[in-house]
Amino acid sequence: MSAYEQDYPDHTQSPDYQPGDEPRCNLSANETFHDVLESRLKRRDVLVGGLATAVGALFAGTALNTVARVATAQAASGGLVGFQSVPVSSADTVVVPKGYKVQVLAPWGTPISGAMPAFAPSNSGADQAQQMGMHHDGMHFFPIDGSATDGLLVMNHEYVEPRFLHSARYAGKELKSSEVLLENGKRADDEVLKEMNGHGISVVRVKRGTDGAWAVVSDPHNRRVTALTPMEISGPVRGTAHLVTKYSPDGTRTRGTLNNCAHGVTPWNTYLAAEENWAGYFRNGDQQDQKPNLPREQARYGVRAGGMSRYGWELAEGGADAYVRFDASSTGDSAAEDYRNEPNGFGWVVEIDPFDPGKAPVKRTHLGRFAHEGVVFAPAVAGKPVVAYAGDDARFEYIYKFVSARPYDPTTASGALLDAGTLYVARFNADGSGDWLALAPGQNGLTPENGFADLADILVNTRLAADKAGATKMDRPEWGAVDPRTGAVYFTLTNNSRRTEDQVDPANPRAKSQYGHIIRWTEARGDHAATSFQWDIFVLGGDEQAGRGPNGQKLTADNIFACPDGLWFDSEARLWIQTDIGESAQNKGDMAVMGNNQMLCADPATGEMRRFLTGPIGQEITGITGTPDGRTIFVNVQHPGATTAPKDWAAGKLVSHWPDGGSAIPRSATLVIFREDGGVVGS
Repeated sequence: MSAYEQDYPDHTQSPDYQPGDEPRCNLSANETFHDVLESRLKRRDVLVGGLATAVGALFAGTALNTVARVATAQAASGGLVGFQSVPVSSADTVVVPKGYKVQVLAPWGTPISGAMPAFAPSNSGADQAQQMGMHHDGMHFFPIDGSATDGLLVMNHEYVEPRFLHSARYAGKELKSSEVLLENGKRADDEVLKEMNGHGISVVRVKRGTDGAWAVVSDPHNRRVTALTPMEISGPVRGTAHLVTKYSPDGTRTRGTLNNCAHGVTPWNTYLAAEENWAGYFRNGDQQDQKPNLPREQARYGVRAGGMSRYGWELAEGGADAYVRFDASSTGDSAAEDYRNEPNGFGWVVEIDPFDPGKAPVKRTHLGRFAHEGVVFAPAVAGKPVVAYAGDDARFEYIYKFVSARPYDPTTASGALLDAGTLYVARFNADGSGDWLALAPGQNGLTPENGFADLADILVNTRLAADKAGATKMDRPEWGAVDPRTGAVYFTLTNNSRRTEDQVDPANPRAKSQYGHIIRWTEARGDHAATSFQWDIFVLGGDEQAGRGPNGQKLTADNIFACPDGLWFDSEARLWIQTDIGESAQNKGDMAVMGNNQMLCADPATGEMRRFLTGPIGQEITGITGTPDGRTIFVNVQHPGATTAPKDWAAGKLVSHWPDGGSAIPRSATLVIFREDGGVVGS
């Protein structure tokens, strides 16, 4: 077990803690990625002069020869990054390069359906169900009839900040960003309803007008999917005892989706919402011998043992069934009489058809149950399996791959392809090779004798199965992206650390390498369904001393960054990188030089990387998509102002009022970015 895992018995006291982060859950003896990297460095006889210096030697001519050859050939035609870098910023505004313009679109509370209630701090829970949700995250633009000016924008809303959501009532009270108010140990029903409706997904039609401005338009497709929306469950876990609840005695349905972070887009043009830090929304008071007694499918994921859940929804004063289900304690004579299994209905990937409002969302269980950051597909090829990659966004968790059992047929493809296949987990070896370990009955120790009864049991306990298989513990795997030219897969690892306890301080929670990095790999024979791969480091985050660029070069003032998170390749193979420095670390200590969170653009072929955007105070830059012609991109700004201290909140001194300005409550919103000359963004 690394020193990092032992440093903070109370994970909320870690200097880089963010609301919703899981407690330490992975107690396996599996190697961490840092252990693998350190071993690889030793194998290469690299002199240890600090991890960042040593890792620099890994960038040149190592594992990815195929990628290197393709990139070298294509680099001869010139680079893809054609703008001048913007400087770091700590201002409460959005900055983009010269020659670009920004428009704010669809902030939290924008009316989209029903009675179209206008945004106001006093909006009710019912109003919120007809408005854009809070804390915009992953999203995709689905063009209508191939249009670059008209389409459905579908986006996740990861979580809520109660003091902003209920600002009319919470004003003047000294509250942290995640705190809620109780009265006589209960929560107000409408506050709980508003929070649940602030979560989920928004489907909204957006159009560009003749004046060039984009706007939300009323449309039958517009709708909200929330923490209350009825959902079907598909795949191997459907109908099993794991999912039996009072609401669904046959184990085929659940209500709602939670903590949707990144997303995915299927080859058949549907949207996937990934459930990330869902476990904290539940509590379980079961005890044995006066000690917590959680089943393994809750303990390994961080369901709260006793006390109140993250928002205390189970304490809603009216005692409605939709609220009390967040208490997973055993209160009935069987699972069909209570909600002991309710957490098992979460941690999945949810498929939504944006163009069919009448179709219920479906949770696809064969993609595994964990803290899904998102899903990224390899290019679908007719006659070959569908392949999808996903990261488990918690410290020392794993990277997964799903390979469908049936081949892709573009004329018949549907979500059913995700219901049968093989789920794999990655093992990274010190020599630059890697293996995909099947999480299937009878393979890699997944037998009844070792506690895995069948495939459904493996999938409900995906993390435990990966522990047993021997996967490599990664440093918070988040978004993935696949290079459309080379097929190489890229994943952000937001935090990569190895240090002793006496090195820890608030500004340096990860001594020597606290900034994170991006890993990449190519599959054997260029086949994404292969069971082996070759890996390397793409970039190492950091300042001008610690950071390394795509070719191993030192980072400069034009591209220093920390904590990479969002990741996206556009159609011309520019790699867009978004950052998420934690709220408690932003603009402090070693992170002060980074300024506010930002977005960069890299050309893997040439190694160029420049800062394209900086956001307002207290936010995370997350979520990116574009129009088919590449002339407009959409980028989300999540939780501006979240770094407001409790005392400042009570005094009405918010650190951000973006995007409305003045004394307004800050709101998550979408940026529409385009070139003044109408050219392709980034070129």
